Amino acid sequence: MTASPEHISAQLLAWYGKHARQLPWRVQPGQPAPDPYSVWLSEVMLQQTTVAAVKPYFAKFIERWPDVYALAAAPEEDVMAAWAGLGYYSRARNLVKCASEVAAMGGFPETEDELRKLPGLGAYTAAAIAAIAFGQRAVVVDANVERVISRLFTISEPLPGSRKIIRVRADQITPEKQSGDFAQAVMDLGSSICTSRDAKCLLCPVAEACQARQGGDPLTYPVKAPKKDKPIRRGTAYWIESDGHIWLETRQGTGMLGGMRGLPDDGWSAAEDGKMPPPISVNWAEAGVIRHTFTHAHLELSVRVYRGATAIQSEFGQWWPLDRLDDAGLPTLFAKAVRLVLAQK
Repeated sequence: MTASPEHISAQLLAWYGKHARQLPWRVQPGQPAPDPYSVWLSEVMLQQTTVAAVKPYFAKFIERWPDVYALAAAPEEDVMAAWAGLGYYSRARNLVKCASEVAAMGGFPETEDELRKLPGLGAYTAAAIAAIAFGQRAVVVDANVERVISRLFTISEPLPGSRKIIRVRADQITPEKQSGDFAQAVMDLGSSICTSRDAKCLLCPVAEACQARQGGDPLTYPVKAPKKDKPIRRGTAYWIESDGHIWLETRQGTGMLGGMRGLPDDGWSAAEDGKMPPPISVNWAEAGVIRHTFTHAHLELSVRVYRGATAIQSEFGQWWPLDRLDDAGLPTLFAKAVRLVLAQK
């Protein structure tokens, strides 16, 4: 069955009116638009991260920094610490930069083009804020939308090469009004009905228009190019303990885990193994190896331990009380190292 773009969008909006997810950063269909700060914060957090993981972080940020001006005034190290565990830490660095710019401007710009100029706002995030917070017509395409559109129109070119035609097709069915509700409708459809592992076509409001369903194998779409194997990198982290304190360093603002507190290490990165010498010359004890996966590489990190009074010269570090390590805001990798060492004490 061939359905008009207007019919598809109307069916999706009607379905969304009854089945919209209850999320802390959303308003329900028909209600006044949400605060752009909440939309922006949630969309940045949701990049490559699940809704379940984001909810507690969003609540914590909103409670501590209830508007963009409060966030702009916050010390960057506090924001980075609050972000710890959410991953993809460049998002947190851009969050601080963006908040400062928006506060200086007196508020968020309302158009997609102006939003794109802010730090950390790509095509998707800018379109989402423009559509959801400001009622602008914008074409919002995330992974859920890619899946739904690929199935609706049986787009056979593999991702990521198919993203251009996916956007064209999404544009064709995005209505002039309620494009924010429409975008969230397609996202919700992709997260609950037209999922990556299942296609509940009997529950889908646009099943009759779906070309993949007509072809009998909706799970074929979206077509994905074969994944490349990630390299395995190896490095060493150093646990230096003295008088109930541990030495932590703030990593440089760019690169892996930039701006975060962590154990000193040998300079490993996604591009190469660690090669730098230890920060002090002592007899190290081997605590074991932890493993962690980043976007571009797997990491095997050996953890070496030294306990005893020692002098360390570094402007980027500080002695941190062992009984307050939970307040250090360590990223997941170094939290694993902490658990490894403390389990052996």
